[in-house]
Amino acid sequence: MTNALILGAGMVGSVMAADLALDPDFSVTIADINQDNLSRAATRCGGKVATLHADLSNPDVVGNAASKFDIVLGALSSRIGFAALKAVIGAGKNYCDISFMAEDFLELSALARSKGVTAVTDCGVAPGMSNILAAHGARSLDRCERIEIYVGGLPRERRWPYDYKAAFSPADVIEEYTRPARLVEHGQTVVREALSEAVLMDFAGVGTLEAFNTDGLRSLIETVGKRFNVPFMKEQTLRYPGHIELMRRFRETGLFSQTPIRVGGVSVRPLDVTSALLFPKWTYGPGEEDLTVMRITAAGTKGGRATVLSWELLDFFDRASGCTSMSRTTALPCTIVARLIASGKFNSPGVHAPEVLADHPGLVDTILSELGRRGITYRRSQTTT
Repeated sequence: MTNALILGAGMVGSVMAADLALDPDFSVTIADINQDNLSRAATRCGGKVATLHADLSNPDVVGNAASKFDIVLGALSSRIGFAALKAVIGAGKNYCDISFMAEDFLELSALARSKGVTAVTDCGVAPGMSNILAAHGARSLDRCERIEIYVGGLPRERRWPYDYKAAFSPADVIEEYTRPARLVEHGQTVVREALSEAVLMDFAGVGTLEAFNTDGLRSLIETVGKRFNVPFMKEQTLRYPGHIELMRRFRETGLFSQTPIRVGGVSVRPLDVTSALLFPKWTYGPGEEDLTVMRITAAGTKGGRATVLSWELLDFFDRASGCTSMSRTTALPCTIVARLIASGKFNSPGVHAPEVLADHPGLVDTILSELGRRGITYRRSQTTT
């Protein structure tokens, strides 16, 4: 029996717990500081998981909790993801994580190796599956010349005034609109402003969406871009048309600023006020349905012919479980990879980006098969000219 600890009992962490709780080889505990989150997670899992009330923003608490388990899964916000990763490694425990941390998690790889810890970070949908399939595509071509990733989580029904709902951490959503985006052009890493270079694109089953630059390539720049000498790489986020211009206006006004200002004699951060006002309107209510749309393409040559490999995902809110699509498509790659680590099928001490899994024969097929078994299907296509 593998004893697993899940850090974070929000929408994603609770889905992780529910998935692992179905596995007779796992005993699952989920931790959070929010007792309501813990209660909802326990209900979602049919009482098959234990709960732990803990302040996961405290690395000492995380390390102490992790030390009592065989493997740990992380579903924390980016703000505390790096500290939690370091604490789990310090406790000598294997880890699989979906936190969108700003720090370079590979800096902790030497520490992980010294502890004999295998850790996979960014192991959600994007980053996560986008990395794995981009790397798999680059490996499948004789020469990869371009990688493009487009991804978005959206409400299935557009509603005024924002035509948007957020299926994950408020801070992480707004960071997509402020963190500079790294792309690869002509073999060089370049930096573009977030929300820049907007384009309209059509997606079957969804319609026309707008795409804009976000900092989603992350580790792919080094692990795939430089390794396979890919001259052009980009990742863009998808929203319903009109969202980009509105967010640009918010940002230009200073509503996303973290620098305190004084209002009526009180010091406040504009970002805190904006979050407090936006997120009640951006939060999914009971029964509100979402969708996840993603396209990953790797273009180049194979056998002397121009070839494009593509994977497309269109996933919807799961009515049977009441789980959002974004929570499922993010959580389930993490639980599947955690099983690979726990079983020893992926055993490589160090901290790894998810694309490393594409180097191991059969693991990509295993992950895709396990996702398909859970109702999440990536449709592959290939065109050759």
